[in-house]
Amino acid sequence: MTQSTTTKKRIIFCDFDGTITVNDNIIAIIKHFNPEGWEDLAKRTISTELSIKEGVGALFRLLPTSMQEEVVSFGINNVRIREGFAEFLAYCREHHIDFYVTSGGIDFFVFPVLEPFDIARDHIYCNGSDFSGEHIEILWPHPCDGNCNNKCGMCKTTIMRQFPEGEYERIIIGDSVTDFEGAKLADVVYSRSHLTTKCRELGISHTEFDTFHDIIAAMNEERKFSS
Repeated sequence: MTQSTTTKKRIIFCDFDGTITVNDNIIAIIKHFNPEGWEDLAKRTISTELSIKEGVGALFRLLPTSMQEEVVSFGINNVRIREGFAEFLAYCREHHIDFYVTSGGIDFFVFPVLEPFDIARDHIYCNGSDFSGEHIEILWPHPCDGNCNNKCGMCKTTIMRQFPEGEYERIIIGDSVTDFEGAKLADVVYSRSHLTTKCRELGISHTEFDTFHDIIAAMNEERKFSS
């Protein structure tokens, strides 16, 4: 792992689905309501035939807005928070580490789920939603900048570039291929699942985790090493 640079401000960019949460909520929602054609769209998105923006937008467009109450309720109540998350937030506050959520998730479940954890709203980046038409539309308030053309929807590297590498030690926590481009920019990577596989493939330094307690332990070890 990269040694801490004490002159830089430490900042964390943390994924939501499959990272803060145990499960992937987008797939869980679509799978639960099981609209016709969703499986093909999901496969094409996972294989990157469709961009995240194209795939997720198309998946939610399969759901009528008449189901808004059921969809929102399931989205919130289906979530399971990964062990140690509250303790990790306390650790970040104690050690003056800025914590940002960079999520490809949707506002109608991301904000309610995170509300008990007292994270400032301007530290949470996610996609939006529109229930005013016949079908659910996903909104994309955080698109790719001129340095990214992956049609991410919620572009994590665009957010990261707002915090220059010369001033910040950028730490990413994630689990999926949507975190991979961010891992390339990060000084420190905490990974699980698909992100671990990708980091291994291209030789990106990373520390694996299962719970947020693992990340606290790894950070404490690094503090000892760098002190």
